[in-house]
Amino acid sequence: MSSARTDLTPDQRLALETELRAIADDEFVLAERYIEWQVYAPSLESDLALANIAQDELGHARLWYDLLIDLGYDETDLLWERDPATFRHATLTELAFDQGDWADAIVRSYLFDVAEHLRLASLEASSYPGITDRIGKIQREERYHVEHAENWLERLADDGDGTEALQSAVDRLFPHALALFVPTEPVPFGADGDDGEPFATEDDLPDAATVEETIVEEGYRAESLSTIAERWLDRVVPTLESHGLRTPVPADGEITDELLPDATGRSGEHTGDWDDLYDDFTHTYRELGREEATVIMDKPEF
Repeated sequence: MSSARTDLTPDQRLALETELRAIADDEFVLAERYIEWQVYAPSLESDLALANIAQDELGHARLWYDLLIDLGYDETDLLWERDPATFRHATLTELAFDQGDWADAIVRSYLFDVAEHLRLASLEASSYPGITDRIGKIQREERYHVEHAENWLERLADDGDGTEALQSAVDRLFPHALALFVPTEPVPFGADGDDGEPFATEDDLPDAATVEETIVEEGYRAESLSTIAERWLDRVVPTLESHGLRTPVPADGEITDELLPDATGRSGEHTGDWDDLYDDFTHTYRELGREEATVIMDKPEF
């Protein structure tokens, strides 16, 4: 880890890092999953569309990881030599696709991109300038992602077999989508011997709920995750129901622990699919014996 900014208190830095890790890891891991669809989508048009979405998500991840670099990390810390247990993406993004299940890709995209759109809206007035600088570019692209998923939902729901595939995808993915709104367990920093830095071990860390409170209190994000979840449910549930699809959310709209998957990803606990995906995207780096990271893509302009 290189020298970091010194104008943040330890608690402020931990809260900021935690928010950035969650959104950056979500974008990066989802992009890695989308890449698996190249040349397998149902048409050339849809293949190109998903390829563009994957590229967008990598660009978004790059923008958020760049802010973590400002806090003292480098690319090897963030991706290629990072302990897989320190990734904080929601499990929705890591689940393997069933071969040929285009409905899975569309439902996953819809559930994620609506959540991302709402979270970004809550970051528009962030007290941290680096965040607000990036929102405009990312939101424009996320709106396209939502439109793409909504159009495909409608197309698939017009066919009986398509509706059945959509329902199967909703049943499988919806609990993992709820994981997007689980507070994120922080990752220790200062373990490299930085003088005066706390949080060098997990025993030093405040819990996820405390860090979530700090994120909102410091104005890094304007709304709590629970508030964003309520607005997400108000949007996605009626849309899915309009296509004849059922969701596991009760009438009162309350998200309970029973609705969540066993592993949400936000605590570093993941599904069995994560190990294989991590090995896949770090394979070349390890096999070539690299000691320096290759950037995931050129730094986007915004």
